Amino acid sequence: MADILLIQPPICDFYLTAKRTVPYGLACLAGPLVMEGYSVEILDGIAVSKSKKIALPPEMAYLKDFYSGPDISPFSMFHDFRRFGLSSEAIGERARNSGAFLVGVSSLFSAYSTEALQTAEEVKRNCPEAVIVLGGHHPTEMPEEVLRHNCVDFIIRGEAEAALPLLAKAIRGEVPMESVPGLGFRSAGGKLFVKSPAVLENLDDVALPAIELIDRDFYRRRRQPGSVIAASRGCPLACSFCSIGSSSWSGFRVKSVRRVLEEMERAVFGIGARFIDFEDENISYCRQWFLDLLKEIESRFRGCGLELRAMNGLFPPSLDEEVVRAMKAAGFTALNLSLCSTCPGQLKRFNRPDVREEFERCLLYAEKYGLGAVAYIIAGAPGQGPRDSVVDLLYLAPKAAIAGVSVFYPAPGSADFEKCRAQNLLPAALSLLRSTALPLSHTTTREDSITLLRLGRILNFFKSLDAAERDEVLRLSREHACDDGKPELGLKPPALPLRHSDAGAISSRDRAMSERREVGKALLGMFLREGVIYGMSPEGRLFRHRASDALCREFRSGLLDLFP
Repeated sequence: MADILLIQPPICDFYLTAKRTVPYGLACLAGPLVMEGYSVEILDGIAVSKSKKIALPPEMAYLKDFYSGPDISPFSMFHDFRRFGLSSEAIGERARNSGAFLVGVSSLFSAYSTEALQTAEEVKRNCPEAVIVLGGHHPTEMPEEVLRHNCVDFIIRGEAEAALPLLAKAIRGEVPMESVPGLGFRSAGGKLFVKSPAVLENLDDVALPAIELIDRDFYRRRRQPGSVIAASRGCPLACSFCSIGSSSWSGFRVKSVRRVLEEMERAVFGIGARFIDFEDENISYCRQWFLDLLKEIESRFRGCGLELRAMNGLFPPSLDEEVVRAMKAAGFTALNLSLCSTCPGQLKRFNRPDVREEFERCLLYAEKYGLGAVAYIIAGAPGQGPRDSVVDLLYLAPKAAIAGVSVFYPAPGSADFEKCRAQNLLPAALSLLRSTALPLSHTTTREDSITLLRLGRILNFFKSLDAAERDEVLRLSREHACDDGKPELGLKPPALPLRHSDAGAISSRDRAMSERREVGKALLGMFLREGVIYGMSPEGRLFRHRASDALCREFRSGLLDLFP
């Protein structure tokens, strides 16, 4: 039984990256609630090992033309739309059994707001006496849309660590409802009352996140628990695509080094975490603070075998050799670098500086200190041409970095969201505000976007080959198709890995990966010869992926020029 139940809803999409869905925000809310004497439970609706294939929503029907069926090659993407997490019935039952008088539902992303509202409806059916409050980025930026649903009693906009304990007290009549910051609700007469977002003055002044309430068995990496920490909030930059930059309600603030170390100690020594992702928007921006933090981490957790990442991306101008060396010593294993674009016109539209010089220095430092590197670029933004994105990919081709292609989506609260609204470019449904929906078809069409995603996969596979393998692929690219004009691979489909965990399964899995690589090399050779992106079904059938012929030819030509 619990006084307060905090729920992370399931999500419906083509894929799920579990290490990016740790309900850290709910743990941040639970800490102050526990400090106030409430019993709290986190119901993580995502933390189940199985997913269920479901029908593609009607508003996404056009995606059938872009996502092919199963493809065993390294150039595969997604094909099944799935529900990741608990059923609505299971959530309703667990909410009813919790006995909570207050239920908080997380609604972080507008694209998944339907699942959050469905969760709230199920809780309302099963717990009619409970008060239901939604919080997160979606109700913060779109309060009116959320409050039109009868299953929602309140919303909290902004940072709810201070607001939620006060709301719990207000429900019990201990403090006036007017004292709750960031609160939004509709009166019995339908009038809307919405406060401006709540902002914590000092990030150190709230209780530590109650990460012990998170399902540590689900969030594991290499069989050990993983965790998430945000050492700062907001960002001092003003990128047009971001909703929490310098022009937003949030502002940029950092926690003290002491506070971040306390959170790390709770993760490392409390739950045994050995992988920690810093989910900051711009953790390295304050150079001296970041250096102080890294040196303390290296000293305090020496010998713990930590793997640290900053997967939201690092701003290359904020990194120099001393910082990268300190990151390596602290336990970072890779630099996730925010490049965005190399096109001057697009950088101007994004309100971003050209960081290529600093980016290339970061790659040198990464190589020197044995760190991996990932470079994030954005494709498909309003006004962005697809050929500019091909130029971005070719710029990355000879660089020692994985190319991370992100298809643009309008984020509520961002300047680009308002630009899309003004130009009547916003998708018809909130569920389409996600990269996998290929949401815009403007100067970059959806066919262009899916092509750029696949070209990114082709590039990363090409970069993964050693010199001998590249020579082999180039040889394949010079071979002719068979006499009937159809390409011939001469390969059998790889054996699928077994589902159990004995030695035979490991051997089968390794064999399947090896055969997948061989299929990839053959298809890559065909792409370099023909400029066509092929896939292979599990039955061994060769098929052609939908793609822009012009973009494929341009990328193929550029790649062969770089690697003759």
